[in-house]
Amino acid sequence: MTDADQLALLQTVRLKGRMPRAEPTGPVEDCVAAGLLVDAPSVRLTDAGRARLAELLVAERAGVDRAAAEDVYDRFLAVNGSVKPLISQWQLTRDSAGPDEVTAVLDRLDGLHAQVLPVITAAADLVARLATYADRLDAALRRARDGDMSWLTRPMVDSYHTVWFELHEELIGLAGRTRATEAESGSGG
Repeated sequence: MTDADQLALLQTVRLKGRMPRAEPTGPVEDCVAAGLLVDAPSVRLTDAGRARLAELLVAERAGVDRAAAEDVYDRFLAVNGSVKPLISQWQLTRDSAGPDEVTAVLDRLDGLHAQVLPVITAAADLVARLATYADRLDAALRRARDGDMSWLTRPMVDSYHTVWFELHEELIGLAGRTRATEAESGSGG
C-alpha cells in the first residue's frame, strides 16, 4: 500500500469516526495488520494509526504552497458562511417544509454548490486526493434533487452536510490550522 493510499484510508476513518470493514483483504486489512486500525466489524484508528496519519498529513502539507492553501481555505470560508445557515435552517424546518420551501432550499444550495466547485478544484490542484469531494457533493445534491431530502443532512452517509463537514476538516488541516484555532478565531463551523 502506498503512503497516499494509506493516508486516504486513515483520513477517511478519522473523519467518519469509524468505518465498516467491508473486505476481508485489501487496504483495510493491511492497516489492521500494521496496527493502525482496530480489528472489528467497524474499524477505527488506533493510537499508532493516529500517529501515522499525523505523520502522513505533515508530509503532505510540506509539499503544499502555504499561501495557496490559505487562499483556498479563505475562499471556502466565504461559501461556508452561506451554506452553514442554510443547512441549519433546513434542519430546523424540514419537518414542516412544503414543496416551495424545499425548492427554495435546493435552489439556494445549487448556487452555493456552483461557488464551491472551483474551490475544490483549487484544493485538488494542491492535493489531488481532495478532488473526490466534488463528486461526493454532486451525488448528495443529486439525490436530494431526486426527492430524497434526507441527503442534505442525514448523518452516517455521504449527505451534503456530512461531505461538507469533511471537506471543511480537510481544508482546515491543509491550511495548517486546527478546529481549536478556528473556534478561537470565529471562522470555524
